[in-house]
Amino acid sequence: MRITKAKFLTSAPSIKECPELNLPEFALIGRSNVGKSSFINALVNINGLAKTSNTPGKTRLINLFNVNDAFIIADLPGYGYAKVSGKMQNDWQKNLEKYLLQRESIVSLIQLIDSRHPIQANDKQMAEWIKHNNLPCFVIATKVDQISKSQIKPTCLKFEKELGLPVFPFCKSINFYNKDIIAKIEEIIKG
Repeated sequence: MRITKAKFLTSAPSIKECPELNLPEFALIGRSNVGKSSFINALVNINGLAKTSNTPGKTRLINLFNVNDAFIIADLPGYGYAKVSGKMQNDWQKNLEKYLLQRESIVSLIQLIDSRHPIQANDKQMAEWIKHNNLPCFVIATKVDQISKSQIKPTCLKFEKELGLPVFPFCKSINFYNKDIIAKIEEIIKG
């Protein structure tokens, strides 16, 4: 599959406000500031389609993007550190769980994890929750341009072993990695 077009559709505070789009959907999950918006922009090759920020916790809504009229990417609020109240973080957590468990169009989750660091406790907790709920998922190791080339494959293999999920390397500045991720998405869509 070659991605030729993508567009932002809508932002919604919860699953109730999300339109049914009758396309397979991939839900992006990950810690705040792991690079979900940069991942979307690089994958579809449109700078600024998804708003990026250096401030953790900027994504506070469910943002839906149509890619090629073939699938939807849902950019979800990050888990982990964010300069918001505990109540807001709890509300996000409840919304996130409800969305991931009840959104019928989701065909796979995509968990993004920062390759520069060991897997964090809340990344492991999320991976365990995904497995417990029997949800399909694969992992993107982000920011691999910021580790040595010789460490990319061992880091991905280590993540795979720890999480028990397939892991794909990714960085926003090198399109080389996109082809394997797009092939994985296409494989899932085709079933």
